[in-house]
Amino acid sequence: MSRLSVITLSQAFQGFWNDLALDLDTAIDLVGAADAVTSSPETVALIVAAGGAERDAMQWLETHRVRPGLPALVVGTDPGRRTAMQLMARGASDYFALPDDLEIFRNAVAAAVRGGGARGAAAPAGRENAFAAIVGESETLKTVLARAARLLPHRNASVLIVGETGTGKELLARALHAGGPRRDAPFVAINCSALPEHLIESELFGHERGSFTDAHAAKPGLFEVANTGTLFLDEIGDLPLGMQAKLLRVLEDKQIRRVGGTKSRTVDVRILAATNDHLGQRVREGRFRNDLYFRLSSVVLRLPPLRERGDDLSRVAQALLERLAREHGLPVPTLTPVVYRQLRAHPWPGNIRELKNALERGLLLSPAGELIADELLPPAEPPAQPDGPIPFPAPLHQITTAAVRATVQLCGGNRSESARRLLISPRRLRRLLDGRGDDAADLEEGYWVEPIGRLG
Repeated sequence: MSRLSVITLSQAFQGFWNDLALDLDTAIDLVGAADAVTSSPETVALIVAAGGAERDAMQWLETHRVRPGLPALVVGTDPGRRTAMQLMARGASDYFALPDDLEIFRNAVAAAVRGGGARGAAAPAGRENAFAAIVGESETLKTVLARAARLLPHRNASVLIVGETGTGKELLARALHAGGPRRDAPFVAINCSALPEHLIESELFGHERGSFTDAHAAKPGLFEVANTGTLFLDEIGDLPLGMQAKLLRVLEDKQIRRVGGTKSRTVDVRILAATNDHLGQRVREGRFRNDLYFRLSSVVLRLPPLRERGDDLSRVAQALLERLAREHGLPVPTLTPVVYRQLRAHPWPGNIRELKNALERGLLLSPAGELIADELLPPAEPPAQPDGPIPFPAPLHQITTAAVRATVQLCGGNRSESARRLLISPRRLRRLLDGRGDDAADLEEGYWVEPIGRLG
């Protein structure tokens, strides 16, 4: 039987490990910080439990040697990217901040257990292990996974994952990493739309001490942290044009230079990228570099939305219900025909992420062991109307801001959907909502009007 070795540096997750072992049908060894660490051939993962003690985890990694090929997963509560980078620079295979990363952590451990002792072998894990965390049997999903499985042996293949919000793009990227030759090296993810433009270069390439006002110490960038592993660039379409040129140079030369530095550093990193937009259209509009697009899209994998996956809806819903029930200590409710019909009737624009939220709401608001259909989704509301008429005549920036705010209202507050309909980046949407207007990068984007037929 496979085994998990858990190093308990804090008491934050007491009681969780035995439930996890039971859930995955595996044995578990709980080891204190001061105890000697031994791993048997059956040990498939080392877990450092450091909720609130992340610095102790860094010290532990510095003073202990982990068996080559054995994943070292650190679990904490600090969601900061710097904490993750420091831990992975000291030898952690991955870092998970609970509760936000609970699903991803559980999937990573499940993949290690299913892979068993073969995880450290030279051959990549089989398709059934690499993609075990992705639930579904529909032909549309099987087609995508079959193409993805053919990429597993290839160490350096660039892949562009395209799909709507909530379809599981990062989950697929992690599967490609976990099933490939780089699986024992770091997997580092960054959302390109979540960072201010002036910080993106520092986050990707690092900086030297004194290179800018708040640079009190040198810091490695994500390329250095991910060295020999995989760097996942989510929402790559929102990367500013200036950074696109710098990224392309790094991909071609395999060298980075920290902000404020003069020394070039060689990096060996596989790039996986994802977008919920059509990058080809952005290329035609001049908002994304043609050469970078072709460099990133050696292979394109398109994840289907939930509404196109047929009976996978019930499979995904059942898997989510079982996991959510365990997390909340509740009995698993039955997915009744009434509930299933309501699920089928909903379009799920937010895909699996929206489905998970709906099921969790229904689980918590229904009697134990039941799932009341009316509690799954909030009551339908008439489309919101803008607070007031768009001013006209008025200065252009006032008209633009009013139009953007009206679109957000009509989309029920969903900013991602609003940006999609307006054909602008989420970063630009935030700036316009704040009344700050456009900057030079936005002027390069241009103004684009979504055809009426595509707004439904």
